[in-house]
Amino acid sequence: MAGGGGGGGRPRAVFMAFGTRGDVFPVAALAAAFARDQQQYAVVFITHSAHRSLSAHLAASNVRYMPVSSPPVLAAEQVENISGGSQSNHEDESFSSRKMIIHMEHRKECLSSVEAVFGDDPSINGDFVVINFFALEGWHLAELFQVKCIIAAPYFVPYSAPSSFQRQFKHNFPLLYKYFQEAPANTVCWTDIIHWMWALFTESWGSWRSDCLNLSPIPFTDPVTNLPLWHVREESPLLLYGFSKEIVECPGYWPSSAHACGFWFLPTAWQFSCDKCMELSRNMNSSLGSVLCAKHSSMERFLVGNSYSSRPVFAGLSSIGSMGFLRNPKAFLMVLKAAIESTDYRYILFSSGYQPLDSAIRSIASSVTESSEAAASSLSDDSALLFNGRLFCFSGSIPYSWLFPRCAAAIHHAGSGSTAAALLAGIPQVVCPFLLDQFYWAERLHWLGVAPEPLQRQHLIPDSDDALSIHNAAEVLHGAIKSALLPEIKAQATRISDRLSFEDGSGEALRILKERVLIQDQT
Repeated sequence: MAGGGGGGGRPRAVFMAFGTRGDVFPVAALAAAFARDQQQYAVVFITHSAHRSLSAHLAASNVRYMPVSSPPVLAAEQVENISGGSQSNHEDESFSSRKMIIHMEHRKECLSSVEAVFGDDPSINGDFVVINFFALEGWHLAELFQVKCIIAAPYFVPYSAPSSFQRQFKHNFPLLYKYFQEAPANTVCWTDIIHWMWALFTESWGSWRSDCLNLSPIPFTDPVTNLPLWHVREESPLLLYGFSKEIVECPGYWPSSAHACGFWFLPTAWQFSCDKCMELSRNMNSSLGSVLCAKHSSMERFLVGNSYSSRPVFAGLSSIGSMGFLRNPKAFLMVLKAAIESTDYRYILFSSGYQPLDSAIRSIASSVTESSEAAASSLSDDSALLFNGRLFCFSGSIPYSWLFPRCAAAIHHAGSGSTAAALLAGIPQVVCPFLLDQFYWAERLHWLGVAPEPLQRQHLIPDSDDALSIHNAAEVLHGAIKSALLPEIKAQATRISDRLSFEDGSGEALRILKERVLIQDQT
């Protein structure tokens, strides 16, 4: 696609998503699907430069990748330090200052990117912006350039309004409160505000709106009088959720414009870290045979495990390491070792390329006895066999849709992507949530009967690797795995998988998006 703004009179679609891989990639897949389906559009995807691996996939669908330099996440330990950790006041202030600078630069780059798309030509019917919940900049920028804004989130809204929000809003903005309370049907109303739009009214957005965007500091108000825009009633914004109504109850007090589409699964080709494996997957039906290249065939041999009657247990924490939670990788590996020794199962660990964990794996692998060297020599550079050949470690990625049906259960962090993949595969889950929506998914899986009670953090990744901490964590983990593999949980996982197999979440999201954007703008 040609660079620049208006795309030669073509309607323009900007997809903007920030956060970790699980926050961003499903929205990128939606952008690619829209671009393939609606080739008259000039489609752009704005995200962190850390997600540059998306660029080739997006280009294949004629989507322009526009990176911003901000990091996907602030390390969890840094966030904890800010909120009252052991750091000194000076260190807290120093990090807060750096954080503020990052945010300011991030917003500046967002403005520059969106301006490059919409700034040269006036908006036309059909132009729109799609954001996830971590890209609220896009909402304000859509207002600036007078285009429709749509929300697309592969997870339940990750933040809720403070308990005092309604009272304070009513006190500070009584007329605006009335404006939302008296809103006609299908226009922005208090239900939208309390569900997710309350976050648009925080003070930091107000100063950016007025100082940098020349908008009124308070959305939906006149920039001169600060009174509500009584003569303007915007349509309730379309909110596309990438999860299934079979899994998440959608209560009646949600906005009528919110749609649970079904889970959004990434295109298979996007999930391979190895280009040769990706090419093989395109050329054959993976259910009929090998999908991995010769370099990675050792993983398939491990999964088959002729000397074992049972399938292996998967373990993976995705971006939890890069977010600062996995502070003692050795302790995590020692917990897995103890769990392995107390069961008959083999395990397959995905490190997600987290360098400290990969280093700990290599350190243990380098100390193996000579009798293990023959097995180790057949592994690729991104693989390792530990603990008498019963833990296969892999730093790359392959599709969960191929791997999980070959596993007995999945141990993970209750991220939306891992949760959805394990539900579709119909395998029991053992979950250990760390932040945001992960706690919701963990509790939901337990309530649905496909996972035992969620693990606490210290039962999977204890901070200390002393013998007692490892023993206690492994005991709890072993108990959770044993519970997950009970016949009733396995049967329930199969029942839910059968129901999900009829859904096409990505297709439904695309259908609703086209219906709202294309049909309405043609009338």
